[in-house]
Amino acid sequence: MAIGSGLGAQLGIAVESSYGTFVAPTKFVEFTKESLVLKKTTAQSSGIAAGRLMQLGSRRVVTQREAGGNLDMEVTNRGMGPLLQALMGTTVTPVQQGATAAYLQTHTLADTAGKSLSIQKGVPLTTGTVTDKSFVGCKIVGAEFSCGTGEMLAASWEIDAKDCSESETLAAASYTAMSPFHFGQMAVKTGSYGAESALDGVRKMSLKIERPQATDRFYAGQAGLKKEPITNDWVKITGSLEMDYVATTIDDLHTSDGSTSLVWEFVGPVIEGAHNETIRFKIPVIRFDDAPPTVDGPEIVRPTFNFTGLLDLTNPTAIEYLSADSTL
Repeated sequence: MAIGSGLGAQLGIAVESSYGTFVAPTKFVEFTKESLVLKKTTAQSSGIAAGRLMQLGSRRVVTQREAGGNLDMEVTNRGMGPLLQALMGTTVTPVQQGATAAYLQTHTLADTAGKSLSIQKGVPLTTGTVTDKSFVGCKIVGAEFSCGTGEMLAASWEIDAKDCSESETLAAASYTAMSPFHFGQMAVKTGSYGAESALDGVRKMSLKIERPQATDRFYAGQAGLKKEPITNDWVKITGSLEMDYVATTIDDLHTSDGSTSLVWEFVGPVIEGAHNETIRFKIPVIRFDDAPPTVDGPEIVRPTFNFTGLLDLTNPTAIEYLSADSTL
């Protein structure tokens, strides 16, 4: 029996081969909180019949079903591949680095058609019995990453799902040993693409990637369930840099509306040879939108610079993930 509280919960993920077809999870991730729920649309008959003072209970129907919510977690050195692939859109096969135990995943920005997940969560009753809620057709429509002084790298995934079932067999959770990326491993770099140099004074960084999709594709003949969402707007990449005002590098870019390449990376311990656990966000073109430095009092001047990521026709926007995971 599990612990009869949130401490007994579990969450497993599997890549789907077709949208909305359940795949039993083989990878289990650690999370801090989640809000995945079934959402149903109901209709109630309002037919009038002599003597009835209330609407008839037998004439309420469920016309549509869908699901979704958020999944919050610490970004770790293992197990992030399926989520990164569903966010970025490229089909990724980890590439072994030499003859070592290190494998590189390169998730470049692409359309997310065909990229969906089955997410099964186990929710414990107070008795210790863990109930199954299996979400199918899970599309990641947005993700936000952040890390500040003294913090771990955190991620919040926004998920749209086709349906939720409570009739699947709850998989037995098993966990690969994993460690979170954190502020002590963090570097923020700007400059020409491929020759970026580290910024001094950065205290916190956040990055948001939005994948707008038509999540309302409910058609006749689909039993009240949606078809796979389709990209229906520009990908939006935004973020912010909180920093001490140690130099005018970013301030000058804000003033001139000049562009720069951005690399945000976390480099952890050695996996093997010259290969370290790494997650690296690469945005070839960003421009700073607002928040030049202001003096609010006698303390150190600490501006927050907000930026927007834009398309570079030569170099791709990508997330690189170097780990010991030989498969997604």
